[in-house]
Amino acid sequence: MSIHTQKLRTPLFYSLLATAGLVVLLGLYAVSLMEHHGHIITGMNNQIVWGMPHVFAIFMIVAASGVLNIAAIGSVFGKAVYKARAPLAGMLSIALLAGGLFVLMLDLGRNDRIIVAATNFNPTSVFAWNLPLYSGLFTLVALYMWTLLERRMNRWIKPVGLAVFTWRIMLTTGTGLIFAFLVARQAYGSAILPPMFIVMSFGWGMAVFLVVQSAMYRWNDKAHDPVVLNRMKNLLGIFVLGSLFLVAVYHLTNLYFARQTEFEHFILGEGGIYPGLFWLGYVLLGSLLPLLLVFHPRLGQIKCVVAASLLVILGSFALLYVFIIGGQAFPLSIFPGYVASSSFGDGQIANYAPSLPEFLLGFAGLAVAFLMTTIGVRVLTALLPHDTQDQHHD
Repeated sequence: MSIHTQKLRTPLFYSLLATAGLVVLLGLYAVSLMEHHGHIITGMNNQIVWGMPHVFAIFMIVAASGVLNIAAIGSVFGKAVYKARAPLAGMLSIALLAGGLFVLMLDLGRNDRIIVAATNFNPTSVFAWNLPLYSGLFTLVALYMWTLLERRMNRWIKPVGLAVFTWRIMLTTGTGLIFAFLVARQAYGSAILPPMFIVMSFGWGMAVFLVVQSAMYRWNDKAHDPVVLNRMKNLLGIFVLGSLFLVAVYHLTNLYFARQTEFEHFILGEGGIYPGLFWLGYVLLGSLLPLLLVFHPRLGQIKCVVAASLLVILGSFALLYVFIIGGQAFPLSIFPGYVASSSFGDGQIANYAPSLPEFLLGFAGLAVAFLMTTIGVRVLTALLPHDTQDQHHD
């Protein structure tokens, strides 16, 4: 790379940092507004307590786990093509998890109370389980990055990679269990949710990785290896199919039980914005169109792969909005076959409209992940994948 080219890129690098930093500052300003005025300035209420920030946070946490699947294929299963991408996958995992927890912590309302959770561990709470799961993933991925980047530690890549893979499955299972153990909402309380979140993490992590890898390649004037790109886009398609299948199983399971029929009619057909986001946002734009882009024999170029990945990411936000917000909006059927009502709002469908501070906080979390990844790749050039012809025969 010439010195002249590097000089051209330096202003772009600092411009990206400044833009992302501004987004983070706007997010912190939104947090200060919510701290001062209370969550009354958001769209959240007594029934919908997890709003738009949780959609951003859960996406980043699940994607942080899923992106490690790329590293596991290389380090644990010995595929050289993916092993070359393990350092970038590790960096992305740390960045996404940090961004997700940034949003999650600042949306608590009383984020100083985390000290209570950290010093008084409740083993019967699935939320308490996430404290060691999150901190454990940070530690293991940092150790994994050390084994990848330090030659003297290379002999430990496989065992540490196996530990990371196992831990990330546990973390995503814990995320699914948050909802699976929650019986106070009609949409949740299903054993299918942990495996559904695990499979969804595969596709979301792969989509994020392909977008970031493409941006880094473009930034450094690197061309995609067509053989490697073909492998990765096919794997993305398989993960999208798997996610679509388990989401269908989740809804079909609900339809099988009479007590869930009314909820499914609401979320899939009569619930206003929620059916539209599900069928148009997730099924059509977030699943079927990406499958066409990656599997059509005349498509599959890098622009189509990136477009498919971006659509998968947008579809994941649509699905999470329907699952999290729509799942809380529908009232719990406490007495099946009877109508429950009260002055508190029992038996009524809750209204929710996300506010600007919620969006600012969510985008700030993405900006934190962007800052960490951009600076990391700039400082550690070893994070950028380097392909060789020998990998094609792996």
